[in-house]
Parts: sequence; structure tokens; C-alpha cells
Amino acid sequence: MEDISNVHVTDYIPTIYTTPATLHYKQNNQAKKANIFLERNGVVILLYNKTKDMLVLVKQFRPSVFHQLVPEAERTSVDTNKYPPKQAITLEFCAGLEDKDAPSEVVAQEEILEECGYQVPLEDLEQICRFCNLSETTGARSTFFYCEVTEAQRVSQGGGSVAEHEIVEVIEMKVEDVLNYSRQSYVCSPMNFMFLFNWFLYHKYPQTRQIAP
Repeated sequence: MEDISNVHVTDYIPTIYTTPATLHYKQNNQAKKANIFLERNGVVILLYNKTKDMLVLVKQFRPSVFHQLVPEAERTSVDTNKYPPKQAITLEFCAGLEDKDAPSEVVAQEEILEECGYQVPLEDLEQICRFCNLSETTGARSTFFYCEVTEAQRVSQGGGSVAEHEIVEVIEMKVEDVLNYSRQSYVCSPMNFMFLFNWFLYHKYPQTRQIAP
């Protein structure tokens, strides 16, 4: 996963997943405009393995995180010895984009199998909420799910889509270890990570009240 080389930055290359646009509008009769990215909605799934009493997470290299680590003057050709790619490997819950004409729960079911290797029925997916990924440039929506799994439901090692050349490492962690991770001064995880983990502690984990705040 950390075998990253030939890193350089170019102008934006459009894809089917993100489209840059400029939104023009009037607010209180004042003409305004905003540069935005039209992004696909997505799903995020908090997986809890009841058999092992562990949370199921994924690690992957995030280019956007790596890009932020490198000063602008050094992005033409990045020295990966000076800026180790391992600093941009994030710890996340299973997630994916809604890139097909299917309900969010179906997309979540497929992502669980693809990334983490568990075959789960749709009725095992509990929708937590829908969340706006609000920033200056995107307003895409994420649907959060909770799902309990067992070892009997594991049908593969996961690891992401081979067709899409994904490289995803499945990580199983005790709840206490995730709690210690979340208490670091810098957590290399998306914002939804903290939201979902705290939701889990409050609503689902039976030992929650025994964990010191």
C-alpha cells in the first residue's frame, strides 16, 4: 500500500465522479458566484463484528491528504522520501459512492462485500441518518448505516474492487483501541469517523458506560 512513486500534480482532469462548475446567483439582490464540485452522493457503514467484539475498518492511501502535506512549490515532482506516503494512509469506516441507479442500502450492501468481505442481507442494515458533506466546494450527501456482522458472514478477504484498482486493507480493532486512536491530537480519518464512532458508543456498544470519557 505504501509503494507510492512518480508523484506529481497536474491541472484538474475531469472524471465521472466530480465535475467542476461555477454557480451564479443573486442574494439580497447582490450578484454572487461560487466555484463548486458536483460530486456523487455516498454511503458510509459502521461495521461491528459480534463474533470478535471488534469494529471493522479500512485503511487506504488518500491522494487528497497527501497533496495537503506537500508545499505548493514542491508538487511538480514530489520527493516521497521527504514526504512519506504512509502519512496519507487514513483509517476509515467502509464507504463508497452511489455510482449506480440503486437505493443507498443496496450500494452499502455491495460496498460491505467489496471492501470488507462480508455478505449481509439488506434487512441487517440500519440507517442512522443522511448527512450533508458541507464545505465551500461540495454539498454532496452521505447516508450512514450501522451493521452487525459475524464470522459466518465473511465470504472473502475484501480489499476493494479489482476492476477499479482499489487497494484497501481491512483492519479489525477493539473498541478501546479505536477510542485511544480517536484521542490523539491528530487523527488521520474523515470527520464522519468521529461522528459514527461516538454514535456507536452512545447507542450500541454495551460496555459504553464502563469506558472513561
